[in-house]
Amino acid sequence: MMVVATCVGRQREIETIGARVRTVAGAEFVVISGESGVGKSTLLAHLVRLQVDSAGTGAALWAQASNRDHSTPEAVLRQLTQSNGGATALAGLLDDAEGPTLVVIDDAEHIDPESLHALLTVTREHRSRTLVVLSMSLPVHRLHGLVVDELRLDGIGVDAVAEMAARRGIVMHPGVVDRLTRHTRGIPRDVIALLDELPSGVWSRGDITLPAPSYVIDDVRARLEKCSSQTRALLQALVILEDDEPLSTAVTLAGIDNPLAAIDEARESGLATIEAALTPADAHPRLVNPLVRSAVLEAMGMEAVGDAHRRAAELVADPARSMHHRVAATPTADPELADALDELARQRGADGAWADAAGLFRQAGRLTSQPVLRDTRVTLAVDALLAAGDCVGAGALVPLVESLRETPLRNATLAYLAILRGRSAEARVRLDRAWDIVNFDREPDIAALIAQRYVLHNLVRCQGSELVEWADRAIEMAGSQSPAGVEAAVIRGLGLAWSGRPVEANAEYAVLTERIRFGAQAQRATMGRGWLQLGLDDVGAARSNLETAVSMANLGGSTRITLWALAWLARTEFAMGDWDAALRNVEQGRALARSSGIELAGPLLNWTAASIHSLRGEWPEAERRVQSAATHAGDYEIMRIPELLARAQIAEAAADYEKVRRTLEPLTRMADDVPGLREPGWWPWVDVLANALVVGGQLDAADALLTPYEKLVAERGHRSASARLKYARGRHLGATGDIHQARRTFEEALELLDGLPLRYDRARVNFAYGQTLRRAGKRRAADAIIGTAREIYLSLGATTYVERCERELKAGGLNASRGDRGDVELTPQEEAVTALVARGMSNREVAAELYISPKTVQYHLTRIYAKLGLRSRAELAAARR
Repeated sequence: MMVVATCVGRQREIETIGARVRTVAGAEFVVISGESGVGKSTLLAHLVRLQVDSAGTGAALWAQASNRDHSTPEAVLRQLTQSNGGATALAGLLDDAEGPTLVVIDDAEHIDPESLHALLTVTREHRSRTLVVLSMSLPVHRLHGLVVDELRLDGIGVDAVAEMAARRGIVMHPGVVDRLTRHTRGIPRDVIALLDELPSGVWSRGDITLPAPSYVIDDVRARLEKCSSQTRALLQALVILEDDEPLSTAVTLAGIDNPLAAIDEARESGLATIEAALTPADAHPRLVNPLVRSAVLEAMGMEAVGDAHRRAAELVADPARSMHHRVAATPTADPELADALDELARQRGADGAWADAAGLFRQAGRLTSQPVLRDTRVTLAVDALLAAGDCVGAGALVPLVESLRETPLRNATLAYLAILRGRSAEARVRLDRAWDIVNFDREPDIAALIAQRYVLHNLVRCQGSELVEWADRAIEMAGSQSPAGVEAAVIRGLGLAWSGRPVEANAEYAVLTERIRFGAQAQRATMGRGWLQLGLDDVGAARSNLETAVSMANLGGSTRITLWALAWLARTEFAMGDWDAALRNVEQGRALARSSGIELAGPLLNWTAASIHSLRGEWPEAERRVQSAATHAGDYEIMRIPELLARAQIAEAAADYEKVRRTLEPLTRMADDVPGLREPGWWPWVDVLANALVVGGQLDAADALLTPYEKLVAERGHRSASARLKYARGRHLGATGDIHQARRTFEEALELLDGLPLRYDRARVNFAYGQTLRRAGKRRAADAIIGTAREIYLSLGATTYVERCERELKAGGLNASRGDRGDVELTPQEEAVTALVARGMSNREVAAELYISPKTVQYHLTRIYAKLGLRSRAELAAARR
């Protein structure tokens, strides 16, 4: 097929240069820098094409310098002007241009001095609007004394690499896209070379080993031939060993006696780098990039690589790495080595280092000749990948697992994948089947594993008692020190909390985090405790533990646990009012979810993002996050609940309380079967729905919703949940006319929040309190309280509610001056109604926004029309433009 060269993954750079061309005032210079192959020439060609195709722009002048041009006077100038007219011709072209002119010079480090002098002179002397864009391989901040702007090109991202493959008709495995991007560092020339050189069919396999492009291999071979034997030996040793192995190991493996001379020569060859090393003590050479590593391996040959791995296995200290080297050197089945790998994999799994365990199990399977045992080890490899949170890697092996004979382990593993992908029904069917066919006497470890998967299944169903029952079963069968036992134990506390036993839950996590203080399993305990603390109002401790759990990812933690920690950390920061930090953690979590293939936490992350964007008035972005949450096909409660809450948050911020009601009413039915949804403190939905019912005039329905939850919250003694319910009850009491009791209820809510770092909740209570007082005619008191709400919202950046507070203050009349009302005397309330109707809001929407009835809105409209001499909403809107 024909592949048309396009500029992929550079939209930001294209928009930046395009904006500079459109707004250039005089002569301006921009240097585009980046290493060879990064796509500078492609970007420049695209910019020229855009300039030529765009209406209302000036000329586009293009030249490409070369080594021979540097010694040929005015060679580049002749390319630009397409003539021998020199500087005069260039000046004429710039003067004749009807719009801003784009001058592009590729490989500008080779430009001849005469052309450069003419270009600088003409652009200085002629005041025409000209943007000169030059590409160079090295960063340049000054050009003959002229200060220039620099735009540095780095490698393209995963999405752009996937687009390059798609344009070539290549179906690529999702995990391979990320690996190809990292392998090439996103350098377009290298990406394209590999896409074109390798057979298209290999890209759909998840286990593909990525080589170097042929031109890189040829270049590396040539460089190696120029090196001394000691330098070649050192480079080959560095290729075989992990980057963090001590230099002494590489020197021993290479068998050299003058490592410093070899290091210097390796660096001079361009094949190795020594980052931030000024003394021999700091020297730790590495291959410059993954492509060079692959090319050196290719140049060594199979026999030499195998021999080097066998010798490395005797040198490295880490048992898993030693085993890796032995495996790399073994091309055929080796039962003894396979058994050793299996044993080490189980040890790593017991420590929670599931990524290591997955690799070891898979290697063991490759070296196993006995079919049943081989199938078991392959399945355990997939299971370990899932435990590590690598759904993409595990998914690549699912067809292989599905082709194996049915076993309890096979069903439990496929159920695990269904859980992480959010597929509740599939997970339940596979778990039930695994439990039905497992032999408890012969396979107690597999039975415990299945029980632990039931624990996870009930966790994301937000079930309390069932979670605790399965956790107890798993711990009893496997023991508290086993991987399944530890996993069950660190989740069990959440089940206790959702079963109405928060004190026991707290005590259990205190013991667990003290007992499991190190290693990957500690991340699970720390994350679980942070999640519990957030639900129980210990917000500061929750943030500390969740931050710790995120940082543990670098110490061998699980991607799955890190993802949950990021999701709940963002939620904690939202509640505390640190919204910028929350959005940063949301984005980190979304990137991790994409790379891992774990879909469970997506809606939770999007809920926080949608909340913040809607409160900031960033409506398109808020809607985009809600739509993103809806794309997750999962049916687990832990996905469905935050998606509904996100939609309700946007509707509430827009004062669309009828939509809030429609969105959240399904939760009233779901709560009958979901204990985690009923327990206070975990999902803030009752107060939001009750408030919407009150604003919509459904006072009896609001009372019926609030009453049982108020009783439950009183039994649990949960402060923030009680404050939220009092926020809604205060609204209800005010709507029924009991303003004195409403005031007491709102004050109680504020007292409960006193001392808790929940700024958003304090703002909500104050806003509702002030609105209720204003409706009751207590304008001076309302003014002070809404002013407090406004200040909190302002500190949060919640512009949506800052504007609503200001409208409330204006409608109250105490802060309005006669000059604010124009020539016609409108009351403050009429001014507020006028402003909202002029924006296109319906009577019901205006009523919800101002917390008055639709009839009152119509009454005010009638008076407004009479005062202004208008007859319709359209005329009112036109008069206010």
